Amino acid sequence: MAKPRMTPSVPPLCPYLPEADTSISAVSIRAVGTDRGEAFYRLALACAQALWRRGLPAQAILLVNRAFSADLLGDEAALREWPPPYAALRWILEQRREDQFIGNPRRHFQHLATRMSGPRREARVWRAWACWRIAREVSPADPADEKQIAEEGIVEPDDATIRRGLEAEGWPGEARVWESVLALKSTAVS
Repeated sequence: MAKPRMTPSVPPLCPYLPEADTSISAVSIRAVGTDRGEAFYRLALACAQALWRRGLPAQAILLVNRAFSADLLGDEAALREWPPPYAALRWILEQRREDQFIGNPRRHFQHLATRMSGPRREARVWRAWACWRIAREVSPADPADEKQIAEEGIVEPDDATIRRGLEAEGWPGEARVWESVLALKSTAVS
């Protein structure tokens, strides 16, 4: 007789992302076309939730990244309802199970910050550094890409530099949101 197959339980809802049908995915973002406004922002966050609920934290983080590329002024209803998703990022990093692939978020965000191109580049660079800092806080043992740092002369920014970058390039109040998330106590699953 075959052993019953164990199915992993569905992860809890991330409280910092909108509820979403788990059938949506990154492909669902095509529905908004080239518009990168509120609909895009909300859908990217919803896709992040759906991917998280399907047990794909690394892909959920990629969708949080996508949300940060939204073309918003800062006064939109979507940002009031769902502030810049730094808390969602931290929560996903802390709540994922050890057996779920996540790679090295510190290295991912280092690469993202140093290789950014496209629209709203400067804001997205500082958001990537802000996420990098959260990743370092959550998983201090994750190594940097020392080879890239040495070869390209990269200087990892301190918190004050990241805050100034977010204040200059980000949405109004974004730096305060980031700092409040950085100051949170760990909620990591043990």
